[in-house]
Amino acid sequence: MFLSNFLIIGQQVLVLFILIAIGFLCGKGKMMTEHAAKVMTDIVLYVVTPCVMVAAFQREFSWETLGKVLIAAATAVVIMAVSVLVARLALRDRDIARKKVLQFAVIFSNCGFMSLPLQKELLGDDGWFFGSIFVAVFNIIVWTYGLVDMSGDKKQLSVKRLALNPGLVGALAAVLLFVFGVQLPPVILQPVTHLANLNTPVPMLIIGFYLSQTDFKKAFSDKGAYLGCLFRLVLIPLAAAFAMVALRLDRTMIIAYTIACAAPTAATTTMFATKFNRDVNLSVSVVATSTIFSLVTMPLIVSLIWMLA
Repeated sequence: MFLSNFLIIGQQVLVLFILIAIGFLCGKGKMMTEHAAKVMTDIVLYVVTPCVMVAAFQREFSWETLGKVLIAAATAVVIMAVSVLVARLALRDRDIARKKVLQFAVIFSNCGFMSLPLQKELLGDDGWFFGSIFVAVFNIIVWTYGLVDMSGDKKQLSVKRLALNPGLVGALAAVLLFVFGVQLPPVILQPVTHLANLNTPVPMLIIGFYLSQTDFKKAFSDKGAYLGCLFRLVLIPLAAAFAMVALRLDRTMIIAYTIACAAPTAATTTMFATKFNRDVNLSVSVVATSTIFSLVTMPLIVSLIWMLA
């Protein structure tokens, strides 16, 4: 049973890594440039991600489903809060620039780019639905706590930043359409769905490009990156998954959230580290190593929880 699940999940993860490999080759072959990667990232963040949210919530309203949304949102908040606590208690460094990067890398997974495609493939629309709720909570926390903690400046937090956050705007629009029972006509829903489907190939190409720009010799020589990977890829996802199983939460949500928690470090880590003059080399190391190691850890952990849930 475990081996069968491992092979099925491993195959889906491998599909994502093949797409990442194509992005890697495009980067090495100069077919894809840093400017192109930034433009593609903006398209994913400002167009694709909101469409993912809207498409996922295009379902018939019921009080039962609304209850699931509230439970899922609360669960995501608890997981993120515990991740913050663990990171702050366990990851310490005299160098404040390294400490901030390590803590951020452990707290925030690549739950949008890496998780949503896998949730969609393994669990269908319901997995995508729960995954979108997790991403919505992630966006709120990364642009509030994450922004202030990495920058060390509370002035970075503003209502304007939250109001313009594409993930948050998309989530709000999706929830409002769902609560008021608004079903988009096919002529609108089909383009939204087509754009949402880009959330699998385009982010993988972007990740592959940035890996192609990584000095792997340097990336794999930083011990801090390995410590970050241990917490990000193993300890936090297992703790979250076993807690959800023990509480007997919705099975689809458990698996979807396990996938989100088991994802490698968010690429946002490097973006924020660069913007706020933190340890950029360490951020690249932990993003690169966690992405590579997740090829093994994600199938193992998700297969185990698939069997237990």
